[in-house]
Amino acid sequence: MTNDDLLFRHRLLLFAKAGEVGVARACRELGYHRSWYYRWKLVVERQGLEMLRPRERRRPRMPNQLPPWVEERVISFALGHPGLGPRRIAAQLQLPMWGGLVVSASGVLKVLHRHGLGTRIQRLALVAGYAAKPQHEPLPPPELLHLDVEKPGDLVQIDCFYIGRLTGTRGRTWQYSAIDVASSYVWADVHVSEVNPDTKHCSALVHRVANDLAAAGWS
Repeated sequence: MTNDDLLFRHRLLLFAKAGEVGVARACRELGYHRSWYYRWKLVVERQGLEMLRPRERRRPRMPNQLPPWVEERVISFALGHPGLGPRRIAAQLQLPMWGGLVVSASGVLKVLHRHGLGTRIQRLALVAGYAAKPQHEPLPPPELLHLDVEKPGDLVQIDCFYIGRLTGTRGRTWQYSAIDVASSYVWADVHVSEVNPDTKHCSALVHRVANDLAAAGWS
């Protein structure tokens, strides 16, 4: 349903409601001035309710607007010579070889603006075959990285993670973690330091991992 259909139904409702509660009250409730009701009423009595439907409005044509065939000639010449400005286009169109059309530079500029070709870049872009900004070619997907190990204990990764300041502790809480790449087995300790991670906790974790691997038969 279009906006014209909705407006038509609203006007029909106005006339129906005016017959029930009166013109003044119907206009007040539906937001119309009474002068509009009586103006429409004269038309409806002569030609019927269908005259309440909004009429399609034609775009007004200015008296000094160029004829359509002249606009087509201007656009054709501008696209054939996209590097020329309005002055040069107007001067060239006045030559006999181009038909001897008398068009002012401002008239040419208005025609170009009306068709979205007011700038040299717009004309060149259309002639070149694109109107949108060029897009960058997508980069190839990154190569997947993989750590290749044969058995547990060949490679162990160590990391330290800041947890925060916990209630009941003095300082900052850090998590010290180690993971065996082959088995994905994880060791983790939580300690509190004044500011930064302490090397003694990291060293203790390394010795713990080495002892556990040796006890399991991995070195």
